[in-house]
Amino acid sequence: MADTYLLCFNTPVCIGLLRPLLSGARAVSVCLLSAVTRPQLPQRCAAATVWTSLAARACLPAQGGILQRVTPLLPNLGVQQSRSLTYFGLRKAKKKSVKSVVKRFLRLHCGLWVRRQAGYKKKLWKKMPARRYRLRQQVFCNKTQSKLLDKMTGPFWKRRNWYLDDPYFKYHDRVNLKV
Repeated sequence: MADTYLLCFNTPVCIGLLRPLLSGARAVSVCLLSAVTRPQLPQRCAAATVWTSLAARACLPAQGGILQRVTPLLPNLGVQQSRSLTYFGLRKAKKKSVKSVVKRFLRLHCGLWVRRQAGYKKKLWKKMPARRYRLRQQVFCNKTQSKLLDKMTGPFWKRRNWYLDDPYFKYHDRVNLKV
């Protein structure tokens, strides 16, 4: 039952899904019609005390705009994405790396991080050939991004790897680099 109707100070009040959206005379008329069709809870019932406290809260005027009143009803409206870092894992109590960082970025031995351009796979049919060429290039992350990515990965991803025919071999060691 999505909506419950109660008598609060001799005025029927809507509690539930319709309550945040209805206001003014329209809410009272809807509640009056619904109060006639739905029976009231007896006062001796255990649920009646809970509903009475809800009714007292429902008698207060609604605060905020429509977005604030509807936001609790919607699952993910205005929720910020988070790729949180686990400081202590359950099995070995070690810091865990964020998997999305490991998949999207490459760390060079000198501490720089390499990434692809944003949108390098999106809507290529409408981009000019020169722009598609620029999007295929890889770019370095700046100092702030590199520090953040270092914090989000563990020591396994920071160690030096020696690959045969590594295309990034000449970029792993940098000269004249101020850290």
